[in-house]
Amino acid sequence: MTTETPEDALAGLAEGDAPVLQSVIAINLDSFERSGLDGSTYVLVRLAALVAMDAGPMSYAVHLAAAGEAGVTLEQAQGLLIAIAPLVGSARVVSAAGKILRASDAAADAAGA
Repeated sequence: MTTETPEDALAGLAEGDAPVLQSVIAINLDSFERSGLDGSTYVLVRLAALVAMDAGPMSYAVHLAAAGEAGVTLEQAQGLLIAIAPLVGSARVVSAAGKILRASDAAADAAGA
């Protein structure tokens, strides 16, 4: 039997390790079904919330994958950032843009590997 340290557990979570990630996905799927929104609107609303919370890059990575599946375009994501900038502030939008870029670069690297 192996014992996992808290550091190992957190590292696994940061790398997308289950079962925590599976639980998060299940919660999100239930939320989508209950929202009554179409897929692209749902993802855009959630991206706006991530920006407002100054979420980490891993949160953006998960939502960018969903955005792609929902057909959200880069132009729509940029429009979202422009629309919420007066409310959340330019610093949050710039921070989010950098995290989104890092998350999409990491996803592209993973897809190419």
